[in-house]
Amino acid sequence: MGGQPKKKYTSGEATSYITRNKARKKLQLSLPDFRRLCILKGVYPHEPRHKKKANKGSTAPRTFYLAKDVRFLLHEPIVAKFREYRVFVRKLRKAYAKTQWGRVDHLKSNKPTYKLDHIIKERYPTFVDALRDVDDGLSMCCLFSSFPRSGRCHVDSVQLCRRLSLEFHGYVVQARALRKVFLSIKGIYFQAEVQGQTVTWVMPYPYSHNHPTDVDYRVMSTFTEFYTSLLGFINYRLYQSLNLAYPPRVEGSAEETAGGVYAMDSEAHLERLAALSQSLARIPGSSSNSEEVAEEERPDEFLVEEEDRELSERRKADAAKQAALCSLFEGTKFFLNREILREMFTFIIRSFGGQVSWHSSVCIGATYPETDETITHQLVDRPNPPQTFINRCYVQPQWVCDCVNAGVLLPVQDYFPGVLLPPHLSPFVEEKEGDYIPPEKLKLLALQRGDTGAEDDEEEEEVDDDGGDDDDEDDEDEVDAVEKKQEKSLKKAERKRIEKKEDVRVTDGRLRVTDEVRVGAEQEAEEKRLALMMMKKRDKHLYDKIMKTRKRKRKEANKLVAKRKAIDASAKVAKKQKTKQR
Repeated sequence: MGGQPKKKYTSGEATSYITRNKARKKLQLSLPDFRRLCILKGVYPHEPRHKKKANKGSTAPRTFYLAKDVRFLLHEPIVAKFREYRVFVRKLRKAYAKTQWGRVDHLKSNKPTYKLDHIIKERYPTFVDALRDVDDGLSMCCLFSSFPRSGRCHVDSVQLCRRLSLEFHGYVVQARALRKVFLSIKGIYFQAEVQGQTVTWVMPYPYSHNHPTDVDYRVMSTFTEFYTSLLGFINYRLYQSLNLAYPPRVEGSAEETAGGVYAMDSEAHLERLAALSQSLARIPGSSSNSEEVAEEERPDEFLVEEEDRELSERRKADAAKQAALCSLFEGTKFFLNREILREMFTFIIRSFGGQVSWHSSVCIGATYPETDETITHQLVDRPNPPQTFINRCYVQPQWVCDCVNAGVLLPVQDYFPGVLLPPHLSPFVEEKEGDYIPPEKLKLLALQRGDTGAEDDEEEEEVDDDGGDDDDEDDEDEVDAVEKKQEKSLKKAERKRIEKKEDVRVTDGRLRVTDEVRVGAEQEAEEKRLALMMMKKRDKHLYDKIMKTRKRKRKEANKLVAKRKAIDASAKVAKKQKTKQR
């Protein structure tokens, strides 16, 4: 006699997964609260291998979660806070309906709140883990900090995101940790090296105020709530590592010198921090800690002797290159015109040791006027500057980003105001062996090595002369010589192409007759096309509907006209035939 037959769907994937509705009922939460809890705890849906088995024979489309994740959420303290908040909302609505204003004030003063500190420690056991996951959080905070004051996002969250992003930028400036900058359509991409970890984030342009309407801002606000807590912890730890005062304050500010109350929430203080034109204040009497940290970071001599020489030399070369990059704009003074993105370019220039200022009427934090004779560069984004000084270079803002990505100060003649700018190459693209390298990148690599045209010709002649003299050279030297020869030939071809392009000839001019009617019609058509492109989605849908109706009516009218012409033509033919018969 056999045992009892095993029931179906009592083991395997049928018990490992649970649907979203069952999980929500088990936790006794509404759908928005369940989504919010999953986002905060980092629990996401999973796709089972055998969906039919997990769905217990059904083929209906459902969202599945791991059953152990749902059991893990049962003991979360925030779940009780969600239930308390639901009761609070119900009581508040009842008080409003009964016009009990005293009870309304009492309920608002005792509104249930919660903190995410334990979730941050739970999801990120070490500080390095938090740094590795800060990319999305920093990008989200920069996005929310650019939002206008509207009903979609709360004003407090927007101000908090702006303060946290500015604090992180202040740390990057003080530590000189910025490495790469790229101007794209979405915004400006930054990459910094923070305590050995690479952090990449994007900052939107401040001019893009038309935010999409088909985005669920509640989900984005939940992510932002978690990311602001994470970024607050990270900023505090980073400021402590540099012995900087947190919350940050400007060095030598009026609050610090006068010994008054530090106004954290004042708008003037936030704007002074956002300027990034001055250094941040340090903790008094903390120089010994920094010296101890510096001594701890020094490598042991015994370990250095044990390491390979090539590896140590490579490390020394990388350290020297990094030090040269961090002091790229050392000794330079910049002045930003009104049309320049002040916060972004101040952040870039100050991260590499430069000094920045602007017109005092634009924003507070200007350190020197435009008439200062020690200014070396002035960023201009218009064809003809209204006022020019002989002792400074006027360049377009792309020059700053290209210099950062190249690691050297590029020639300024290619970036003069009104000049067609060279292509802005992405620093995040690394060409491998055999890939196509654009000629602009080859020219940039030559500038990084410090090569010039005359040196290239001399090296090319040396390669040609040394071809058959030394018979005892190694195979590696021959390969290097061939690679150098190919590289020099590419450079020579590029120089010839540039010389041909710059060859200017004077030819006889011809009188060009313009048709004013045609030019006016083309201008009207272009204005109409641009108006259609700038139209909102809702208005565009209505416009397309109206134009479709007009097109249909015009087509019907054309059909009636053609039909009338055909009838008239047949009538004329019949009339001619009758006259001939008579």
